[in-house]
Amino acid sequence: MVTKQKILIVDDDTAIAELIDLYLTKECFQTMMVHDGEEALEVFQTFQPNLILLDLMLPGIDGYQVCREIRAKANTPIIMLSAKGEIFDKVLGLELGADDYIIKPFDSKELVARVKAVLRRYQPARQEEPRPGAKIVEYPDLVINQTNYSVLYQGRPVDMPPKELELLYFLASSPNQVFTREQLLDHIWGYEYIGDTRTVDVHIKRLREKIKDHASWSLATVWGIGYKFEVR
Repeated sequence: MVTKQKILIVDDDTAIAELIDLYLTKECFQTMMVHDGEEALEVFQTFQPNLILLDLMLPGIDGYQVCREIRAKANTPIIMLSAKGEIFDKVLGLELGADDYIIKPFDSKELVARVKAVLRRYQPARQEEPRPGAKIVEYPDLVINQTNYSVLYQGRPVDMPPKELELLYFLASSPNQVFTREQLLDHIWGYEYIGDTRTVDVHIKRLREKIKDHASWSLATVWGIGYKFEVR
């Protein structure tokens, strides 16, 4: 029996929440709806969703704070939902750890496609022997495995959302090659995300907070152009 993937829907607008629930139930997801931030944090512990659809404008604890508190203890993918379409709001959401940002009103097919895209990229890290053909790059004190979505830094696993890991793997797979922000945005987010190039800057910043520069390698900024994984 196949276990259904679980989606937690957090939106104070019951009509929108029920509409999202309908879309996702038709796609064979198991869903749960909550309508405020405090309830979302409580239910998160018991429901243990595979993904969270999180509205920003919630009564009491807003979506930004919910995202911040969940990110402090879990790596569960989060897609933010908001009527706010300004770049500042998108970047803030990404800085707090969101994996995607959807502007209301949204198309039902786009919502479902983005949910599936994020879930495809999210696989819990498993400790196993690399199989032939596995996507792995290794450097001193750093092992990036895109096959099972795991990162080992100085011998310890590092929790990392899918997009961060994919960006790190892509750069590390082409050492010393410079990529523009546009190239990175296109390769990592592709057709599933149309956003400002500062999205890349946000993810690089988060990577640098987790993976410090090494004597043998570093995540380097090439001013006026973009980024590279520099190997010395």
